[in-house]
Amino acid sequence: MAGQAHDMGHNRSMKFLIIALIYSVTWANTAQIVTKQETLNTSNFPKFDDYANYHKTKGLDSFYDPNIDYSKFSGRVSDKSSDATILKIQVESLNTKFFKASDPLKFWVTKKREEEPCQGNIRAIEKGYLTLYVKNLYPCWGPSHTFRRGTILVFKSDRLAKRIQTASRYRVALLAKKRDFLYQLNRVNKFVWGFRQEQVDLAAQYDKQILELQKKKEQALNLLLAKKKDQIKIQKELIYRLDELDQDLTFYRVEKDELYTDRWHLDQDAGVPVYKKPAPLKVE
Repeated sequence: MAGQAHDMGHNRSMKFLIIALIYSVTWANTAQIVTKQETLNTSNFPKFDDYANYHKTKGLDSFYDPNIDYSKFSGRVSDKSSDATILKIQVESLNTKFFKASDPLKFWVTKKREEEPCQGNIRAIEKGYLTLYVKNLYPCWGPSHTFRRGTILVFKSDRLAKRIQTASRYRVALLAKKRDFLYQLNRVNKFVWGFRQEQVDLAAQYDKQILELQKKKEQALNLLLAKKKDQIKIQKELIYRLDELDQDLTFYRVEKDELYTDRWHLDQDAGVPVYKKPAPLKVE
């Protein structure tokens, strides 16, 4: 009897120990669980004020940087008329596409930045080139009446800077319109792509009805097919509008570049055969 009592006490102790061990393991696992909400850093989520709008050009969806002086850019003379009043300038800034004919601008020769600037007007705009009309080169070039080809010039145009800012605001409006069209297209696509399943469900519902509702079922299916055709037309129209918007967004994109030194000076580093320094001017 004493031995049986001892065995029973031992078994109770073992059961208590096993239960305590199970509870401790379960509690430890529960304490180690990390919920998704705890790891979610909501402070990094963009808010409405983070996006660019008409009153604030800097923000998400905008390439405009107010810390950059868009009024300044550089270029070099690539061609000229015989009387040096018409100059063709090769520029590396792609933002010169916002110029318009007759826009005024100032320019200096790189080595004579301390001199008075020359005045010019835009005559034509090409990709990577500007054609200028210059009446007088004396303020920035002195008694010489012409530039040599390859002369580096530094330009300044406040009108260009304002036009770039306006283009950035307009691009923000285009982006908002594109988001709206994408939202509409998403809803249309959801309907068109799920049309087959919706048709099956609708047919199954009407199949459960009595024969008197057969006519109503056929009418509902015909209306659904007509709606599908209309939605497909809207889908094509939205895709066409989005293609037009992509072209406008590409044109009105503000390029982030601020180059003042022409890459012609780095030709020797690239291994291109050039003179070590330009030939001196001929003075009669």
